[in-house]
Amino acid sequence: MTVNHYLRELYGLPVFDFPGADGTERRAAGAHGAEELPDPASVAWRVSVGSYEAEESWEEAFARFTTTVDTTGVRALVVGSWSDAFESGSEPIVAALVAARDRLPGLRALFVGDMTSQDCEISWINQSRISPLLEAFPGLEEFGARGGTGLEFSAVRHERLRSLTVETGGLDADVVRGIGASDLPALERLDLWLGSDGYGANADVSDLAPVLAGSRLPRLRHLALRNSVIQDEIAVALAGAPVVAGLESLDLSMGTFGDEGAEALLGGQPLTHLKKLDVHHHFLSEAMQARLAATLGAAGVEVDLSGAEVPDSWGDQEHRYVAVAE
Repeated sequence: MTVNHYLRELYGLPVFDFPGADGTERRAAGAHGAEELPDPASVAWRVSVGSYEAEESWEEAFARFTTTVDTTGVRALVVGSWSDAFESGSEPIVAALVAARDRLPGLRALFVGDMTSQDCEISWINQSRISPLLEAFPGLEEFGARGGTGLEFSAVRHERLRSLTVETGGLDADVVRGIGASDLPALERLDLWLGSDGYGANADVSDLAPVLAGSRLPRLRHLALRNSVIQDEIAVALAGAPVVAGLESLDLSMGTFGDEGAEALLGGQPLTHLKKLDVHHHFLSEAMQARLAATLGAAGVEVDLSGAEVPDSWGDQEHRYVAVAE
C-alpha cells in the first residue's frame, strides 16, 4: 500500500488548495472555487507546486501566498509538493517558513510533505531538519511531516504542542531519539510510522524508552507506534511501560503485529482502561484475534482487528510486511 490521498483536514479545518501561478487550483479540495478565496481562518491552506517540471518553486508559491492572503488570520498550513522532492530536500521550505514566522502569528497547525505516491513515494521524499519549525512557532498545537529520507529532529521543548505526527516508510533512530528527548508537556497525541528496515528504519525498542517511560509526556492520551517491522517487540515493551496507564487509545496498526505481541499485551499490565486498541493490518491467528476481541471487548474496549494479512512465503520462510514502505 502507498499513500494515495492528500490531507482532507488539519486542525479541524478543511484543506483548501491555494491557486497555482496560472490562477487555477492544482486539485479539487472542498467546495471553494479559485475565483474567490475563503476567509483566511476558515480553512487549512495547502501550498504546493508540481513535483515534476514545476512552473514555479515552492518558495515562489509561498511568497505569492503571503502577499495574496491575510496571513495574520491563517491558523493551519499544509506544505504539499515541492519541485523534485525525490532529489531536493525541504531545507528551503523550512527556511521560508521560519523567515515568515512574524507574518503567521496565529498559526496553530503545520504539516510538511503532504504528497501522494503520484507526487513522490513516501520513502523518496527528501526532508531535512524540521525541529526549527517548532522553535519558530511556539504557538503550534499540531505538527506533522511525511517522508523519512534526510529527516532530522533535534530535541526541543515546546509548551503548547498537542499533536505530533511523523509518517515514514523508514524512520531513522536519531529522529526517534530526538523526539524522545524532547520536552512536550502539552502533547496529547503522538503518531510515529517507524517503517521497514528496507527503507531506512533502524530504531529498536531501546530508542523508544523515553516515550515508553512517559515522564516528558504527562498529558499523552493517544499513542501510535505503527507501520513497524518490530511491532511485536514494541508490544512486549508496552506490556510493562509506564506510559500506557495514562492512555485512552493505543495504535499498533499497519505493521507486523502477531501472536507474540498480542500474548505479551494480554499478559502484561491491564488494558481495560483503553477506549480503543487499533491493530489493523496484522498477522494474528484467528484464535488470537478471537481472544483479543473477547478479553478486551468484555471490558468495553474497541478493538480494530480489520485487515488480517497473510505472510509472504519465500521458500520455507515467511515474511511479514508493513502497510506503507516505499
